[in-house]
Amino acid sequence: MGRPKLKRRFWTAEDLDQVRQWYPVEDTEAIAQRLGRTVLAVYDAAGKLRITKTAEYIAAKNRIEAELLEISGAMYRFRPGQVPVNKGVRQPGWGPGRMKETQFKKGNLSGFAAATIRPIGTILADNEGFYRIKVREREPDNPRHVGWSRDIWPQLSHLVWEQHHGHIPPSHNIIFKDRDRSNCTIENLECVSRADMARRNAMWGRYPQPLALAIQMNGALKRRLRRLANAEQNDGPTQSSL
Repeated sequence: MGRPKLKRRFWTAEDLDQVRQWYPVEDTEAIAQRLGRTVLAVYDAAGKLRITKTAEYIAAKNRIEAELLEISGAMYRFRPGQVPVNKGVRQPGWGPGRMKETQFKKGNLSGFAAATIRPIGTILADNEGFYRIKVREREPDNPRHVGWSRDIWPQLSHLVWEQHHGHIPPSHNIIFKDRDRSNCTIENLECVSRADMARRNAMWGRYPQPLALAIQMNGALKRRLRRLANAEQNDGPTQSSL
């Protein structure tokens, strides 16, 4: 069985007149109880009627709340001559014997934090399977030095490519020829544009690897032929075409 539907109760003209009369100068909960409605319904009706509490009512309400707060906080207030409960308790930094000599100094890492610090040169795989290498320590105040920051943990494949061929051009990425992200040798890396990479990904997902490789080589051959044809058209026959 489904939940029974509640009968909607409409506001009568008499109810709205009472809201106009009572709402500006009386407590909303008292009005709701008197009308047999919820507090939210009274607030909604007052909003639709565009009426608000008077300044006198708000001032009186604030004064009453301040008096109640004063009364409730009196029992927790320090009185003249009252002794603090922590008087005589040893303050932070105190240590008997050689304890202070063995305590961790400010800025030192201990426990779990120290165990998770990796030395420069460490190679780890991230959540997507890309291998990253630590090249420098983090700066605590640098907002970019969080997670797998490229300043701290660049991809190993990118670093290997830049060591052999220089900076990676904008809108280009490094891909793995054998599709193995752990094989970061320079022979397995290739720098391609993002547009070309999107076309390749679509092709590799639809066809078997040998067929996709043949399509890729065919596309490269066609691009080469188009470049030669354009060169002949613009500059005349080339030596290789005679």
